[in-house]
Amino acid sequence: MPNTVQEAKRYLDNAKEILREKAKKGDGYYEDRKYVKLAGNAAYTGILIALDTLFENKAKGRKDVDWYKERIADKKVFNAFDSAHDTLHLAMGYDGNRSVEVSTAGIELAESIINWVETKTAIAQTS
Repeated sequence: MPNTVQEAKRYLDNAKEILREKAKKGDGYYEDRKYVKLAGNAAYTGILIALDTLFENKAKGRKDVDWYKERIADKKVFNAFDSAHDTLHLAMGYDGNRSVEVSTAGIELAESIINWVETKTAIAQTS
């Protein structure tokens, strides 16, 4: 199955569900760092899947963050991606930052990038 925007959205939905159902929110923080890490990684993977759909990458193997940054021409999206990398991949995915505000900001960044890709691919398909 090829990577698509719908697949990216599925990853993002999984991230939201993990936070909502498993991470146990209380007093502005999640109790379980393990689930914050899983959610951060899921949301970040959703972004990468969406961008891979847009950039139609044929190369095999893992691409580094700079590969994506070199291909994002839109400055607003570039900044969102850079922030999403820091928030979802590093702060949440690696460090398990338990702040609900951090997670909310990361999820919102992921949604904005995936929606941007969806719009771009829809425009390309109608052209």
